[in-house]
Amino acid sequence: MDKPNAPHGPGDAAGGARRLRELLGPSVRLDAGTRALYSSDASNYRVPPVAVVRAESAAHAVDTVAHCHRLGLSVVARGAGTSVAGNAIGPGVVLDLTALDAVAEIDPERRTATVGAGTVQARLQREAAPHGLLLGPDPSTADRCTIGGMIGNNACGAHAVAWGNTRDNVVSARLLLADGRQVTADQHGTSDAELNTRLRQTADAHLAVLRTEYGRFPRQASGYALDALLPERGFDVMSSLVGSEGTLALVLDATVRLVPGPAARALAVLGFPDMPSAADATPALVALGPLAVEGMDRRLVEVVVRRKGAAAVPALPRGAGWLLVETGGASLAEAEHAARAVLAASGAVDGQVVTDPGRIAALWRIRTDGVGLAGRTPGGADAWPGWEDAAVPPERLGAYLRDLDALLGQHHYDGLLYGHFGDGCVHGRFDFGLRDEGGAARMRAFLEDAADLVAAHGGSMSGEHGDGRARGELLARMYSPAALGAAAAVKAVWDPGTLLNPGVLVDPAPLDADLRVRPQLPVVTGAFAYPHDSGDLTRAVHRCVGVGKCRADLTTSGGAMCPSYLATGEERHSTRGRARLLQEMIRGDLVDGGWADPAVHEALDLCLSCKACSSDCPAGVDMATYKAEVLHQRYRRRLRPVTHYSLGWLPRTAGLATRLAGVSNALLGNRWVGALVKRLGGIDGRRGLPRFARRTFRASFRDARDARDARDARADRADRADRDARADRDARADRADRGPRPSRPRVLLWVDSFTQSFSPEVGTAAVRVLEQAGYAVELTGRQVCCGLTWISTGQLDGARRQLRRTYTALEPAVADGVPIVGLEPSCTSVLRRDGVELLPDDPRARRVADLTVTLAELLSRTPGWSPPDLSGVRTVAQPHCHQRAVMGWRADEELLRTAGADVTAVGGCCGLAGNFGVERGHYDVSVAVARTALLPALETAERTGPVLADGFSCRTQIDDLAAGAGAVHLAQLLASALDASDGRAVKDGDDG
Repeated sequence: MDKPNAPHGPGDAAGGARRLRELLGPSVRLDAGTRALYSSDASNYRVPPVAVVRAESAAHAVDTVAHCHRLGLSVVARGAGTSVAGNAIGPGVVLDLTALDAVAEIDPERRTATVGAGTVQARLQREAAPHGLLLGPDPSTADRCTIGGMIGNNACGAHAVAWGNTRDNVVSARLLLADGRQVTADQHGTSDAELNTRLRQTADAHLAVLRTEYGRFPRQASGYALDALLPERGFDVMSSLVGSEGTLALVLDATVRLVPGPAARALAVLGFPDMPSAADATPALVALGPLAVEGMDRRLVEVVVRRKGAAAVPALPRGAGWLLVETGGASLAEAEHAARAVLAASGAVDGQVVTDPGRIAALWRIRTDGVGLAGRTPGGADAWPGWEDAAVPPERLGAYLRDLDALLGQHHYDGLLYGHFGDGCVHGRFDFGLRDEGGAARMRAFLEDAADLVAAHGGSMSGEHGDGRARGELLARMYSPAALGAAAAVKAVWDPGTLLNPGVLVDPAPLDADLRVRPQLPVVTGAFAYPHDSGDLTRAVHRCVGVGKCRADLTTSGGAMCPSYLATGEERHSTRGRARLLQEMIRGDLVDGGWADPAVHEALDLCLSCKACSSDCPAGVDMATYKAEVLHQRYRRRLRPVTHYSLGWLPRTAGLATRLAGVSNALLGNRWVGALVKRLGGIDGRRGLPRFARRTFRASFRDARDARDARDARADRADRADRDARADRDARADRADRGPRPSRPRVLLWVDSFTQSFSPEVGTAAVRVLEQAGYAVELTGRQVCCGLTWISTGQLDGARRQLRRTYTALEPAVADGVPIVGLEPSCTSVLRRDGVELLPDDPRARRVADLTVTLAELLSRTPGWSPPDLSGVRTVAQPHCHQRAVMGWRADEELLRTAGADVTAVGGCCGLAGNFGVERGHYDVSVAVARTALLPALETAERTGPVLADGFSCRTQIDDLAAGAGAVHLAQLLASALDASDGRAVKDGDDG
């Protein structure tokens, strides 16, 4: 292999990067924003690269590495960037291989698949499923991790106990060497004879340590798998490369082994007194041949309940530690029988067998979201990786967990534990206090003791995440100098210039160097209270630990995060990418423009403020809030973008325009006037302008109330005349029959600006439904606004003023404990959450939040009420993102099911998202978001009724992009069913 030029120092590296851009063009990104995006992965570490290249093809990757070799620039390959150990970052060129995502071939007969390095594991599973096949290794990040990354880390996942780790399932790969040459590797060597010879010579020189220190148990992932090079192992070069963390060669594509998937699955849920007791029971259960044996701590479940509510956790057996043991079979009966055998043999204090797919999915979701949920300890402290992946032989797991608990107590650390107990692998995150002075030193002391502990139990510091920067320095506590020398010799064969992922595994960087979080980070107080982050925006944005769930397509499971990333595929448009830029903005040494930094605003520009991340992100990142904060700080007391006025002040202008609705609509409907308004208002020319209601909802409500009062007055006059004409006894009996009207429970209908000025028919329908349910409907004395559009455009001082007016108007109802029913989900979510965070010292905010409900929530708790018959309705629902994130859609779903409707809820965002899809420059992304899930659902669904969409923006998007689909609010659907029922009753009476 040719020797490279000498590696560049920091100054020379920048020059080399500029030369690389001259050679390869704009695909080489040198800007601070992109470098910041790729400076971190899901680990504790931050190493800004000198350049980022997103390979457009394998040939592009080859050219990049070849030029880097000649320029002496180091290279780090990157997939989804979900590395928890810091092995997807580096100081040279970060080569993003996610575009190499072709599934080139699936061979059902050989049970193999050939895929690009950037292929997402879940995509391969979808394409293999029609053949009854699957890839065995399935890490919790399977919906976004790439095959190349899995090979780099030797990923395992829950089902490795049945189907092995990635090393067991890779047949061959096309490799890119450090000098730009390509070779293939398989289980018998490589296509390069000289390389084979040198590797054999190196293995022969270290036979003793390869046989005694490597390959002791399946989860020994720390270091290289040098035992695979032994003669008795058949010189399996491919296996030796799996888990090498991109330090020996880069994978361009690979052929992987597939296995038949079971026809049916069941789950035995076993309760134990504690996690060590669960671990003690594991080896006997593994002997029964299950598909997975996973451990889960009581406190992890408690975190889920606090974050997502009790409904998110199915009923669990008694215990403080649980095993989830999955079984399979050719039929459900066979899988269930196997699960009952597990339960009988477990010795658990309590247990249950679950066969319902929904309950099984909910239980697995707790486990798969563990990495994000564990980002805060039960006490609320920040928790970090670093010792999140240790593994011991399964028969030692119970003893190891007891010793680990004692060690954590000695170091005064806390955290949540869970893991792949069937393989002896334990995950956890602990409150290392990295923002505290001396925090890094205390972490180092713990990690050194923890490494000694796991070595004493015959274990490995890494079970599947790799060592990376977190544990590379600790390898000397697990391996002898001779074993480490063998690893260095193999590294020298593959990468003599140490250009591939330097600082990892061989000649590792110190474990406390390059930490992303440090004591010097400032406390940033903002306009929002950040109640769960100690009032600190810095802590809030560091909720993002980089697990990258925002890169996954969650729409099939009802999620919506992150719509802009799904539309563009750009890291900067993911929740993680934006959080990284905000972290760097606060840090200030790479992204150094403060609140006005262009990279920050470019990334936030395509954030839809949908709030999906606040519920879908396991770490609870709320990018809509952070975006509003940044806009507030950037433009406070400054001239703002025009849309902040034209759309941010829409409730104000709508109130004026509806006074002369006919004139307003005529003007805006004029081709030239409408075009001018769009141009001046920053509105995309392809968008239609909404029509103002000729009669506002309040006016219609007054009309209806006046008509009802007139009817009551006429009835009273008739009553008096009747009394004069009849005998006293008959008059008294008549009055007793009519009686005084029973006192109806009061409810206050919150009249949002959209219902008031654009969709009064929604309000009218809601009144019809509420009155039929027995409520006396009230409105506030005057029209007020929750401030939603001020919040979404970052005008937070104005939003506070709007909210204070709202709270004043609501005071009479709040004082009497009257429920407040919201119709527009985004406005309802402001009353439920944003108001409390913007005005934390105003006690009215919390009282209003506690009283605010959706229509479905109120109806579902109304005694004696039952919904009208909707059994003939079959349609699609687009739950509003704010409702899904803040209030939830469960009450709506249950109401519709009770009414007999067949409604399919669409995951994802509609794409309009309030002002977002209306603004100039956002139309194409808005449509692309709609095409992710909504439009395909509308095109394929068999519907007998209109689309259900409570959000005004959702209905507008559907009307704009799916002509004729028709979209209605839940209130309209219920009211029309009531009207139809009344019509049938009248007809039946006539027929009688």
